[in-house]
Amino acid sequence: MTPGEPGPEPGPAAPEPGGLTARTVPIPDPGDLLARIPGEAALAWVRHGCGLAGWGEAARITLPAGEDRFTAGEKWLRELFERTAIDDQVRVRGTGPVAFGSFTFDPASDGSVLIVPEVVFGRARDGQAWLTTIAGGSPAPPAGSLPRLPRSRAEVTAGGTGARTGPGPASPGLRWHDGSLSAPEWAHAVGVAVSRIRAGALRKVVLARDVFATAGGPFGVRGVLQRLAARYPGCYTFACANLFGATPELLVRRDGSEVTALILGGTAPRGAGPAGDAELAAALLASAKNTEEHAYAVASVRDALAPLCAELDIPSHPSLLKLANLHHLGTAVRGTLARDRSALSLAGALHPPAAVCGTPAETALELIRELEQMERGRYAGPVGWLDANGNGEFGIALRCAELAGQRARLFAGCGIVAGSDPVAEVAETEVKFHPMRQALEG
Repeated sequence: MTPGEPGPEPGPAAPEPGGLTARTVPIPDPGDLLARIPGEAALAWVRHGCGLAGWGEAARITLPAGEDRFTAGEKWLRELFERTAIDDQVRVRGTGPVAFGSFTFDPASDGSVLIVPEVVFGRARDGQAWLTTIAGGSPAPPAGSLPRLPRSRAEVTAGGTGARTGPGPASPGLRWHDGSLSAPEWAHAVGVAVSRIRAGALRKVVLARDVFATAGGPFGVRGVLQRLAARYPGCYTFACANLFGATPELLVRRDGSEVTALILGGTAPRGAGPAGDAELAAALLASAKNTEEHAYAVASVRDALAPLCAELDIPSHPSLLKLANLHHLGTAVRGTLARDRSALSLAGALHPPAAVCGTPAETALELIRELEQMERGRYAGPVGWLDANGNGEFGIALRCAELAGQRARLFAGCGIVAGSDPVAEVAETEVKFHPMRQALEG
């Protein structure tokens, strides 16, 4: 369920000292949410055209390294929202003040961030749309002080708001470079991991590699996001603090007492035609290597959620998730919380899942630090949004890139088990790099 489900009554009518003022009003359907963003400092969480897109910073915190980065971020955000005056005229999930967040994979890494934007456009699956404006310590600006909103769907279609509705230009003059390890060096690392697994040190580890793209001019992030959303509508197109991508994996969604997740593990390419595609899908479902990898991912989520839920429903067998370029083994999880926990708290409890770390997690993390020879940063960490009622959605930052000036750093990883083949794993990373490469190139 995307933003737009009924929520509780709004908070206090007046801000406390140092607090914010937030106002949400209903608006006509704004069209492409990502096209509303008036620049490259995007904040986004969009799937099938629904979700949230924002810009500006009413408040921001960058968190230091530590196992407590999730609890520290939640404490800061809870105190901020408690001091916020909320005028919410829509009152559904994702309205009122919201924060976008992106957290580091490794607790030893600095750089986790929470951002409360100044402006947020939202759309629910039923077509309901809203605008939230957030200001620091003073009344939120009226909607009329922002770029003029569309009066009707027809005006959106005609482009009458003055905002760009089509994808921006491709990033100019891209040049590609090896990352921390070349493909052969990374294949060697996979081979080392397989030997450790076969020796009994651990059962699974997820190894990632990076590549760099350098552009001849500024990256058109808004255009990249629009291309990702158009080509992979079933994924979650996200942007937060210069990390952007389209992830297929939902770490956790919290809607009142209901918790859902989508666990992925096990991958195969799509076929060239229907017959070949069906053959590859059947082979994935029958693959001992891939089903083993998936089982570890499911077990890690079960172990994290079971103590927090009064009820938890996890299917005994995975199903097939078809994306534009890949098949995945997927398991949909549903649960009912035993007590109130925010979406951010749940994301912290689930991280790092075996889907992006390994089994056992502590041993896998040490091996990742040894073999990858790179700093993952916020790649493979939780990314998503949270509202003042604790509802929200966090995915895993996969199929993504991190932007620094005219350089973008792309990431891709694979689950390694005893039956993994290093050459095949390199080929899988190349398939996983493809969505971001294609989006950057236009």
